[in-house]
Amino acid sequence: MADIVLPIIDGERCTGCGTCVDLCPAHAVELREGHAAITRPEDCDYCGDCEDICPEGAVALPYEIILAESVER
Repeated sequence: MADIVLPIIDGERCTGCGTCVDLCPAHAVELREGHAAITRPEDCDYCGDCEDICPEGAVALPYEIILAESVER
């Protein structure tokens, strides 16, 4: 089974404004102790909305780049 990849929320940059909570289409984000947190990781569809709408730039979606092996012609 593949690892679940989730958005990373920088707790130092997050002001707890709740924009990501209000606009997450999967309802996977909640405010916990004044900061955004992915509380339902199984529901997160990695759409990128939270990263796009965060006014503080506190959300990042990591991607893994896998290079294909070179093919001899």
